[in-house]
Amino acid sequence: MACGQLHIDLDAVIANWRALDALSAGETGAVVKADGYGLGAAHVARALAGAGARSFFVATAREGADLRDILGPSAEIYVFSGHMAGDTDPIRDAALIPLLNSAEQAARHRKALPDAPYGVQLDTGMNRLGMEAADWAGLRDGLETGPMRLVMSHLACADEAAHPQNAAQLAAFTAMTEGVTVPRSLAATGGILLGRAYHFDLTRPGVGLYGGLPYAAARPAIRLSLPVVQVRDLAPGETVGYSATYTAPAPRKIATVSGGYADGLIRALSGRATLYAGDTPCPVAGRVSMDLITVDVTGLRDMPDHLDILCPAQTVDDLAEAAGTIGYEILTSLGARYDRLYSGGTTA
Repeated sequence: MACGQLHIDLDAVIANWRALDALSAGETGAVVKADGYGLGAAHVARALAGAGARSFFVATAREGADLRDILGPSAEIYVFSGHMAGDTDPIRDAALIPLLNSAEQAARHRKALPDAPYGVQLDTGMNRLGMEAADWAGLRDGLETGPMRLVMSHLACADEAAHPQNAAQLAAFTAMTEGVTVPRSLAATGGILLGRAYHFDLTRPGVGLYGGLPYAAARPAIRLSLPVVQVRDLAPGETVGYSATYTAPAPRKIATVSGGYADGLIRALSGRATLYAGDTPCPVAGRVSMDLITVDVTGLRDMPDHLDILCPAQTVDDLAEAAGTIGYEILTSLGARYDRLYSGGTTA
């Protein structure tokens, strides 16, 4: 192989969705924004629709329009950013459901598309998107007369089960939505794991579908294999890579693999990450550069044609911990140069 190969197990994605669906009290949707968290929204969404998902969530109207082309007319596609200026045509043409975040968005949507459905996003304490309690109280009667499909909010600290903000947001959401006649949604992956009090009518798993925390029981969905371009022997005292940050303490064998920060393997992994030859760990030696990573393979008896940086021995969250970030960033940064190889699910 000339490029890194990203192996994507759609059966694992489906299994994770089904497991989270079994935990959920009501309907289980799926978040497929950011190109299906880097795994490819076309393949992921088709596989999840085949497994029974009917409600999908994206970040922008453009993502929603692309998803409509993939899924056809039967899916409900919600747009987290709501109805932004310039979104009227894709919302109408792709039959999207914007999650209105403000009085301004509500006025824009109902003027431009008075008969088109919408949802409402409420701010219950995250202070990022959504109507605050006073705005919602003033608009609620009018919004409930239209084709409103969903009322939702988003938890800020659901990956920390004991965090007091979880209960505070649950209480706020319950109070703000008391008496609404449309479905309610509060829980993403972390919220599902907090228990049924957080589930309401519709849950929205995202990162857990793709093998990420806080869903520790998730099946890993990806393997990333990087081809070995060259292998060289180093004498003691020789250095490797930009700024000569690695010095060989003894005779070492160094493999250079194809992959780097242009492919989403961020520079913070320099000198901290590990690649694997099967189950054998091989530490990064020196800096991650744009297209190449140098790896200490001294301990290998036979030189492989590739090394894995994501595999059963190292999950996205393990790699993220080495980089000082989170699994979401690793997933959504996976580069366009990889050959994406799909197995299982619906791969057409």
